[in-house]
Amino acid sequence: MSLRLSTVILPYLRWNEGGRSAWQRAEQLGFHTAYTYDHLSWRSFRDGPWFGALPTLTAAAAVTDHLRLGTLVTSPNFRHPVTLAKELISLDDISGGRVTLGVGAGGSGFDATALGQEPWTPRERADRFAEFVPLLDRLLTEDSVSYEGDHYSAHEARNIPGCVQRPRLPFAVAATGPRGMRLAARHGQAWVTTGDPRLYETGTSAQSVQAIRGQIEKLADACAEQGRDVAGLDKILLTGFTPDRGLPLRSLDAFVDFAGRHAELGITDLVVHWPIPDSVFAADEKVFEQIALEAPAQLA
Repeated sequence: MSLRLSTVILPYLRWNEGGRSAWQRAEQLGFHTAYTYDHLSWRSFRDGPWFGALPTLTAAAAVTDHLRLGTLVTSPNFRHPVTLAKELISLDDISGGRVTLGVGAGGSGFDATALGQEPWTPRERADRFAEFVPLLDRLLTEDSVSYEGDHYSAHEARNIPGCVQRPRLPFAVAATGPRGMRLAARHGQAWVTTGDPRLYETGTSAQSVQAIRGQIEKLADACAEQGRDVAGLDKILLTGFTPDRGLPLRSLDAFVDFAGRHAELGITDLVVHWPIPDSVFAADEKVFEQIALEAPAQLA
């Protein structure tokens, strides 16, 4: 299978001042999927414009025809499975079945405290995630769900008519630890990684490739426990967080080299950030578009 190329468009632009055109251009350039971050705000963008993920994706669905749309990633930090399921079913319907839900355990940043709570520990995040994903799975596949858990409850939550995509829209589960890997193996249609964050500052490209190889081996073990072939699970690398940082977007050759090394590991989808001037995601727009238009053929 050819390596698929997707992008992530951060929701910092007003819709009528560049937002709409970015999503339409992503479709024109042939990206497989265009994702957005599902955060209330994010790092250096915290004091500037930042819009909601699901309304943005709904608007994008209305101005595109075949581009897949998704979140990278939605987390329990400020989402509840019952209300999230209703919004996702609506979005899947509006888009004609073009939605992928990227889902992760969340972190300790701004989202973790915006609702006034203390940030959860890594164990608490993992505990919630372990309930969040299976309950969301049920809510998106069953007409009526009642559930009482340690962290989430649902009482006759109805989700008729369900998703356009059957049995539900696909989950892309971000995970590196054993519990998350098991969730990906059991409920995911795809698995998401950003590489090993411990290597970002001082690691090398070779070390990063080796770390991702190890992650995929652990994913294979988790799939085997579920009686599932890891080959049936898409493997998504969100770029920009490995030691390579923005180097793969410096030229077409640099990108093809980077992509080829990761395709050899079993990565099926590479996601690149839409260029944002004066940010960590700054990139030459002409080179970016050249990569989008020409790299897929070289990676086929």
